Amino acid sequence: MSFINYSAREINCKLVYYGPGLCGKTTNLQFIYNKTRPESKGKMISLATETERTLFFDFLPLSLGEIRGFKTRFHLYTVPGQVFYDASRKLILKGVDGVCFVADSQLERMEANIESLDNLRFNLEEQGYDLDKIPYVIQYNKRDLPSAVPVEELRATLNTNSVPEFDACAITGEGVFDTLRALAKQVLTELRKGG
Repeated sequence: MSFINYSAREINCKLVYYGPGLCGKTTNLQFIYNKTRPESKGKMISLATETERTLFFDFLPLSLGEIRGFKTRFHLYTVPGQVFYDASRKLILKGVDGVCFVADSQLERMEANIESLDNLRFNLEEQGYDLDKIPYVIQYNKRDLPSAVPVEELRATLNTNSVPEFDACAITGEGVFDTLRALAKQVLTELRKGG
């Protein structure tokens, strides 16, 4: 959950981008980072292993608005996509304030989307969170590809609770900031309710 730094008068919130391998989580964060004013962001950090492309976690503080005189700072993380890195996924979810599930719109990636979404729900429950009760959005990425499944089909399979959803193409940035804004807005609404 969010961390309050009284000396800096900041509320720090953690947003996690979750999804199957190569769905566009890192591309989302890179686009956001590259389009954010230098004075509003910290350093992007990636932790790499031998399989550099897959085990990635990016850190990006992003200032957005104030609550009772405190600035809000968002820390954006990605999880490694492959199930092999489940322990890392769980660690990154610890203390999460909001989740963006990035779905790969390609027909051949539907099973991977379903598996990753089930894994997200399970990992959150293990830590005492309920995906149906925390700020949560879905992004249908790679909408520009010829094998993209119709949004109605993605919705029926992945968005059974009717959470906010966004079409995107993370490489061009289409839908990237819409997704982030919607998630950040949900987190801020929860913070305001909390006291």
